Amino acid sequence: MKDQNFSKKRILLLGSGELGKELVIEAKRLGLEVIAIDKYNNAPAMQVADDSYVIDMSNKNILKNTIRNLNPDFVVPEIEALSIEALKELENEGVKIIPNARTVEITMNRDKIRDLASNVLNIRTAKFKYVFNYDDLDKKASEIGFPLLLKPLMSSSGKGQSLVSREEDLFKAWTDSQANSRGNVNGVIIEEFIDFDFEFTLLTVRKDNGENIFCLPIGHIQFKGDYQSSWQPLEMKASLLNEAKTITNQILNNLNGPGIYGVEFFAKGNEIIFSELSPRPHDTGMVTLVSQNINEFELHLRAFLNLPIPKIILLKPSATKVILSQEDFINPIYTGLNAALNLENTKVLLFGKTTAKKGRRMGVVLSSNNNLNLARKNADEASLMIKVISN
Repeated sequence: MKDQNFSKKRILLLGSGELGKELVIEAKRLGLEVIAIDKYNNAPAMQVADDSYVIDMSNKNILKNTIRNLNPDFVVPEIEALSIEALKELENEGVKIIPNARTVEITMNRDKIRDLASNVLNIRTAKFKYVFNYDDLDKKASEIGFPLLLKPLMSSSGKGQSLVSREEDLFKAWTDSQANSRGNVNGVIIEEFIDFDFEFTLLTVRKDNGENIFCLPIGHIQFKGDYQSSWQPLEMKASLLNEAKTITNQILNNLNGPGIYGVEFFAKGNEIIFSELSPRPHDTGMVTLVSQNINEFELHLRAFLNLPIPKIILLKPSATKVILSQEDFINPIYTGLNAALNLENTKVLLFGKTTAKKGRRMGVVLSSNNNLNLARKNADEASLMIKVISN
């Protein structure tokens, strides 16, 4: 491969949570300039970025003017709730959106990614219907059947998602979904409940030349649609993994933008069912910070910067477990850190969020071991040792 000059680039990060923070850290290791944006001040990624701004990213004119004024080499969205119209117009002007504006638009709304997978690419998904008016909910729910899942068309971290077992619970689920919906998207998606054997993430890097590179599958557990724990590698049948890779190739060849993608699947018997996709580092993929020779954040950067990606190697079986707040606090503090860090090959990442809310992810435990079960056990134990308390 012919060597090329690598000049300092400016990255504009839209969304500054914990995943964005790790991306900034890897970007700084490559000597890049990073400007972090979010809707509130002192968000995790802002704490390590070169500069930061607080703006309303859902406002088309504010977002467009901010991007134009900062003149970045790359705009990297890390959240769904932003003005896609601004990104599409800027891309037409020559601004580099990662992976591209079309992919951001399709994946930010559950209806668009489901339509692409099910109706265009004929990929197996859970049965689903869209409901934009509460008066239509009973009829469409009966067509899906109970139990079912009811979700906002746009949300994050599983907010607003409900498992509905009977008709009487539909109103509460609808109300919760609308209260937790992001962006200017009204309505919900209802899905059949699949009693799957397991669910997993297939982290996939798409290079600028269109090549797709797969990480080893990551097992994960979610609660109400929000990630709780993950581990790599996940032992699974080669036939199921190959089917997941085939489906991923179909989707990414259609979306066609460089970067890392977190592609989620259900496995039931001998069947693979596509669930969701994120065109950015994935929360379940935080395990790669200790499990792989190149973690998901560096892979994302290498892909859109068109840098080499050598063979991805598993260093050691590893696991993660989230640290959740049990109450609401301002400027929280933590106990139990000494005990947690006393466990072998175990790390703790505290995200630096200035506000704790009940159920909010405040940190994560990373643990490695030649025995995956021990890695998972240590991650679970360490997460229970750490408490989020009032200052």
